[in-house]
Amino acid sequence: MINLVERCTGFMGCRENYEQAPLVLIGVPMDFTVSFRPGTRQGPQQIRKVSYGLEEYSFYLNRDLREYSFCDLGDIVLPFGNITECLRRIDEVAQTLFKDDKLPLVLGGEHLISLPFIERAARIYSNLAVLQFDAHADLREEYMGERYSHATVMRRAVEVLGERNLYQFGIRSGDGTEFSFAREHTNLFPGEVIGPLKQVLDELGDRPLYVTVDIDVVDPCYAPGTGTPEPGGISSREVLEIIYLLGKKKVIGFDLVEVCPPFDPSERTAILAAKIVREAILSFGKK
Repeated sequence: MINLVERCTGFMGCRENYEQAPLVLIGVPMDFTVSFRPGTRQGPQQIRKVSYGLEEYSFYLNRDLREYSFCDLGDIVLPFGNITECLRRIDEVAQTLFKDDKLPLVLGGEHLISLPFIERAARIYSNLAVLQFDAHADLREEYMGERYSHATVMRRAVEVLGERNLYQFGIRSGDGTEFSFAREHTNLFPGEVIGPLKQVLDELGDRPLYVTVDIDVVDPCYAPGTGTPEPGGISSREVLEIIYLLGKKKVIGFDLVEVCPPFDPSERTAILAAKIVREAILSFGKK
């Protein structure tokens, strides 16, 4: 697996020792199937870069990154434009991380990069539930003739997970057929997030959870740097509250996708993403 990754800079507070780190950051700089604005391949490095403008200490949680053990492996090296090979390499890394009993914290990249991690997690955890926080349903059967796309990723996930094991929050955009499919095959909570999430987490109990956060679940006034912005989203404070609620549950994998630096010269989207990552490490990680 190490031959598949390269590291330019690490997230603030990260350590070098992979063997001793229960939580591992990995970047997946892929944006080959985006349907509107490209550039999310720059997301992982930008999130790392701006993380150094934050503090290691979180006053929300009264915890400090310097007391937590996590490793940043760097980014997976991906052949540009070759979706099949890219998914194979992502799967190889995912397989290794789960085999080594690591909690992967994945930085995208477009949303399709979630699929290999979800597929691998589903092979290990028979009762896996996936929680998706997103502006878009991502449930198309195909997009422009392609079955593998950031617009189809959750449809492929449902095929792996089975009926009603995908929980979708904050969805406010999609084709009519996607919403029809969701009503029959997923658990869809359009628009709202916090209230439905609290109810769902009570129902899920101690089931293992894979969490995928598309930054466009946040309103573009807070996070304009994304490939397909959609007005009417949640606030930056609400997205942090999601992390705190999930910190009480059994999260076995987490990804944050669709940060698109070229469309946010202010860097506030990447800074928000870095803060989400910090709070996720402190919520899901171990000392």
